[in-house]
Amino acid sequence: MDSKVDMKDNLLKKIHDKSAVVAVIGLGYVGLPLAVEKAKAGYKTIGFDIQESKVKMVNEGHNYIGDVVNGELKELVEKGLLSATADFSVVKDADFIAICVPTPLDQYQQPDISYVKNSAVEISKHLKRGSAVVLESTTYPGTTEELLKPILEKGSGLKCGEDFFLAFSPERVDPGNKLYKTKNTPKVVGGIGKDSTEVAAAMYRSVLNGCVYEVSSPKVAEMEKLLENTYRNINIALANEMTIICEKMGISVWEVIDAAKTKPYGFQAFYPGPGVGGHCIPLDPYYLAWKAREYSYHTKLIETSGIINDSMPEYIVERSSKILNRFKKSLNGSKILVLGVAYKQDIDDYRESPALKVIENFEKEGCMVDYYDPYIPNYKFKDKSKSGIKELNKQVLKDYDLIVVTTSHTNIDYNFVQANSVFVFDTKNAMKEVKNRENIELL
Repeated sequence: MDSKVDMKDNLLKKIHDKSAVVAVIGLGYVGLPLAVEKAKAGYKTIGFDIQESKVKMVNEGHNYIGDVVNGELKELVEKGLLSATADFSVVKDADFIAICVPTPLDQYQQPDISYVKNSAVEISKHLKRGSAVVLESTTYPGTTEELLKPILEKGSGLKCGEDFFLAFSPERVDPGNKLYKTKNTPKVVGGIGKDSTEVAAAMYRSVLNGCVYEVSSPKVAEMEKLLENTYRNINIALANEMTIICEKMGISVWEVIDAAKTKPYGFQAFYPGPGVGGHCIPLDPYYLAWKAREYSYHTKLIETSGIINDSMPEYIVERSSKILNRFKKSLNGSKILVLGVAYKQDIDDYRESPALKVIENFEKEGCMVDYYDPYIPNYKFKDKSKSGIKELNKQVLKDYDLIVVTTSHTNIDYNFVQANSVFVFDTKNAMKEVKNRENIELL
């Protein structure tokens, strides 16, 4: 049997000469772009997903993720560098396995790591000696060592550090970002032992242009990911609370932020809105708060920021009620058009979008609510489906008592919206370039 040193050198050689076979578990917003980049780097890459529709689309060269270039995907499939399957047994051929599955919250706002756990169980049945497993899914500190490692060892009969390598490298995906993609975003890697860190880092360095930063353990890598997004969550909460205060004082929070960001040091601009969305920012602070309670510590600042951001959809409805009152209208029976249900501009992703909660709250008050989003013709939220209107025209806009902008898509003509609407409540400052502001109110 090869020694531990030989095992590491053998895998590093495979990484260097591109003979390593890569498996990516989960072909969503993180997994598919990662699989594409590994295939582009010259590695034979096999993607796994339990959704047969995704497997079929990948194998046909059809893209379904905005940050993936259609032509590149098709070319990689045709060259045989990228394929997809729903059969976990492909792991037996893999030298490097990346786990990129969802890690949502359950109904009690506690981590649901069932996808990670189930993936680990299935991987363990086929894990071969000398391979490396890297978890990319965002999770609480300790997941890699306390959950993943025992499952992989028990199911495979192999020992971590002696027979296989294990590390954590948090995904950093910002859908719609024009500058930073999977390819050029810096990567953090922390393995169980130096060998695991070295092997995982070597793979990422061979694939990515961004720097690869090594940390001392998976826990450090897991915690830094939570810090990244908790930092944003807290600062967005500050902007949202400032909004509420400014509105009471008759001050424009947007003008305040523009003035504050002229300071060249000590201030970074964050902006208010109807809440926070996406997979990371609304969820990660709860992962940290949940884990901290294991150590008898309550994350007061973090939990408060979550409360503030979670309350914004209700605040949007409250402010809308005040606007309608000026026209002697109540929420009950009013016709509302929501512009944008994506969680950020110019993407088709509505995971955890606060706009969905805004719509839900309007409907609870008896409003008749429609929405328009050029990227999302329909969506499903809490087992209910809703379809958007197909286009904006003069008659459509004039038919609503209030237009509420919840996503600042750049391909909407906001001058046209302003000119043909009774009143617009802009929660994202999407209409900042519109000169006639007689019927516009900002958050």
